[in-house]
Amino acid sequence: MMVDPSFNLPMAAFLALAVLVSPAAAQTSDSGTNLSGGKVKIGVLTDIAGPTAMANGKGSVVAAELAAEDFGAGLNVEVISADHQGKLDIGAQIAARWFDVEGVDVIADMQGSPIGFAVQNMAAQRSKVMLLSGSTSSDFSGKACSPLTVQWTVDTYNLAKGAAKAVIEAGGTKWYFLTVDQAYGHALTRDTSEQVKLNGGQVVGNSVFPPNTSDFASFLLTASNAGANVIAIAASSGDTVTALKQADEFGLSARAKIVPLQSVLTDVYAVGLKIAHDAYEVSPFYWDRTTETRAWAERFYAKAKQMPTSFHAGVYSSVAHYLKAVKATGADDAPTVMKQMEKERVHDFFASDGYIRADRKMIHDMYLLRVKKPGENKGDWDLYNVVQTLPGESVNRPLSESPCPLVKK
Repeated sequence: MMVDPSFNLPMAAFLALAVLVSPAAAQTSDSGTNLSGGKVKIGVLTDIAGPTAMANGKGSVVAAELAAEDFGAGLNVEVISADHQGKLDIGAQIAARWFDVEGVDVIADMQGSPIGFAVQNMAAQRSKVMLLSGSTSSDFSGKACSPLTVQWTVDTYNLAKGAAKAVIEAGGTKWYFLTVDQAYGHALTRDTSEQVKLNGGQVVGNSVFPPNTSDFASFLLTASNAGANVIAIAASSGDTVTALKQADEFGLSARAKIVPLQSVLTDVYAVGLKIAHDAYEVSPFYWDRTTETRAWAERFYAKAKQMPTSFHAGVYSSVAHYLKAVKATGADDAPTVMKQMEKERVHDFFASDGYIRADRKMIHDMYLLRVKKPGENKGDWDLYNVVQTLPGESVNRPLSESPCPLVKK
């Protein structure tokens, strides 16, 4: 039985830390439900200087600021940010200060599922909204769902369902997993393993490695010896890039399909088409997909000096929808705003007709992408072909199967 590391003993210690400041002392930005000239304060808690800094990081802050520019007219909106450094205790301390001292109304991005689970508990106690873009464990819309938290961008079930079907149809039937020892890594391997089996494939092994591993040689050799024709990397940007490069160095790409399950644009940019070409990726966003995505990406590039990842696009979309709800209700208390967010559909470059489901998942289409071959691209950031549109309901867990306690059966 797989144990989610986000619910272990150290987590309990961090949750204890989270309640050192009594929720009764929590402040809202306007001391009530009516804004009446008060401030809407948005905190972007993310990895600003660590291994996922390009995938999330300062780009997530830029995305939130763009949303505030576009939808903050008539409101006093402030966007602040902090680097949790990939550490639970630091993330919990920042969130506690934001909620209890600085009057933050909503936390966006929240890169990293283990920290996300800890902060979600604090937000629920203080009746605050969380808009998850960089926390991807499917447990956020499953057993750990919370009324005031929305998983906006992607989850491990999305990634698993799309990737498993595409790779098996392309002949990849024997899967070996390289799993980072974190909540989302275990969830991603769990969810993908289920989909592999449902699609007629076989799981031949799994190696669990610590975050920020520098040497994947033994794991890759074990995968090769297991007879795998698919090596699936269940990790985020830093480890994914390292594993992809080393798999290429060892010549494994000639014998197996290397599948980065949570790869994003900046990972492929860092690795290069020579190594990453023909890899499949399931994503809710690609900057060059439509006229609207390109227009927003150019605005983002002007400020961030890189093209946006799906996490960046998700931060913008979620903050924009939140601010629309604040304006529509004239309030910033979490239950009122969340009710309005559920009521209104999401229509923007990220989601053409998205909506928040009872399990706290924002449902939107996903896209099966394939990395271009060298020479096919027309520029440094022209990295993918869009192979297929995956309708939102088709790549999300059916509500009838949801373990979320908010779902009425």
